Amino acid sequence: MNLLPAHLGALFMAGVPGLELDSSTRQLITDYGVHHFILFRRNVESEKQLARLSRDLVACCRQQGLGPCLISIDQEGGTVARLPEPFAQFGDARLYGEAPQARQDLLEYARLCSRDLNSIGVNMNFAPVLDVCPRGQGCFMERRSLGADPVRVGELGALLIAAFQGNGIAACAKHFPGLGEAVIDPHLQLPVVTDSRQKIIECDLLPFQAAIRAGVAAIMTSHVIYEHIDPHTLATFSAPILTDLLRRDLGYEGLVVTDDLEMGAVENDMGVPEAAVRAVQAGADLLLICHDHAKVREAIARLYQACLSGQVTKERLCQSFLRIKKVSACFLRKGD
Repeated sequence: MNLLPAHLGALFMAGVPGLELDSSTRQLITDYGVHHFILFRRNVESEKQLARLSRDLVACCRQQGLGPCLISIDQEGGTVARLPEPFAQFGDARLYGEAPQARQDLLEYARLCSRDLNSIGVNMNFAPVLDVCPRGQGCFMERRSLGADPVRVGELGALLIAAFQGNGIAACAKHFPGLGEAVIDPHLQLPVVTDSRQKIIECDLLPFQAAIRAGVAAIMTSHVIYEHIDPHTLATFSAPILTDLLRRDLGYEGLVVTDDLEMGAVENDMGVPEAAVRAVQAGADLLLICHDHAKVREAIARLYQACLSGQVTKERLCQSFLRIKKVSACFLRKGD
């Protein structure tokens, strides 16, 4: 393959500015080959409008001869939910995870959520959260976590994965290798997890192992330093975490998605274009940039230069192209 910048757009998932397909998003598709998107509250007016936006995104990509699209959303419920009423509303994962009837409640959440996502043309949900999080210790993930027991979090997470994917929605387990004990929010600045490697293996990784056994379509990285695994590098940019721990040790062969590369923990450290290169080098497949289209264009240009200089090999790119294509083909929307 003679690599062109437009080929690299397949490795990016971009946000959309507003309620309809705009000229900037259209340019990302036509000039840069971007064909995966994430929706936020800013994109929502009504079910009919959202379905039209998704159809327009898919149609524009199809006109350019691009591959199947992933259209994603964060619809965890509770504090992280993008769809307002009259879409179904849900409580925080913690409320479900600690309830006696957790399995029943979570299955109903997955059923209603999948129904809503299918109705608007979304085929990927960035859920479930599999971070194991203690109560009452100031951890910012407390309400979004299914609980403090790694076995139970893994069982409930696997239940959600099966339910989502059985209803045509790709699930994404997050945030590998476990964000539950971080106190600082990586949206703002750099968190550090000081747990021992043994504790991370025996606790935080258990839910992700359950997710892998359940056939989860994707796993999202965390923008956190794990002091006793790779003390100098955020997990998103760490080959010891993404390649050695996740792929080699846990045997995961699926799609690895970065958390948003525009988060403060990343932008304050290296900037989005360099982050894109380092994430791919570490083993990430799909690069998430949620807001600024200029940064998407800059990241594609920087990644292209890294490929020309040999910093990123074609073999590494082809691995990611194949993983992304496999997931997007498995979760095609009707009519695509």
